[in-house]
Amino acid sequence: MTDYATLAGGCFWCTEAVFKDVIGVETVESGYIGGHVPNPTYKQVCGGDTGHAEAIRVGFDPAQVSYADLLDIFFATHDATQLNRQGNDVGTQYRSAIFPETVMQEEQANQAIARAQQDVSGKIVTTIEEFADWYPAEGYHQDYWETSGRSNPYCMAVIPPKLQKLRKSFAARSKASAPAV
Repeated sequence: MTDYATLAGGCFWCTEAVFKDVIGVETVESGYIGGHVPNPTYKQVCGGDTGHAEAIRVGFDPAQVSYADLLDIFFATHDATQLNRQGNDVGTQYRSAIFPETVMQEEQANQAIARAQQDVSGKIVTTIEEFADWYPAEGYHQDYWETSGRSNPYCMAVIPPKLQKLRKSFAARSKASAPAV
């Protein structure tokens, strides 16, 4: 059985690359959520007027990785103390947000924020927002790190440190760190 986690932590290219490397993650789709314009385009979302966040929808096997573990990885691999930005990406479309689909996910999101707050000096600004219409991003955004990201200077500057953090802090959860079978 597949469960889903919908997370916004800045540029979806970067969060997608991290979660594709997590054991138990079956799918990662980049897209848009939390706005007021139906079927937004990347250009519209980047303009900051649609209200959407760049986000990922993670399909995972809860027998292999828990929702709580995914949230801990989420907080460890982006700066949840930056309001409406991640590094040089600025705007509400880059906000840190969790979109729980159930009451249990909402409770776990609140618990994850409390856990993460203990590890940072600034205030966590991650919002918990109502799950809303999900719009998959255009095809060229899917699997971006594997297809185009390694030739994109922005991605080369941002993604490898996030992957290193995952592989160091969550080695038992990383596909790249797992022993060969």
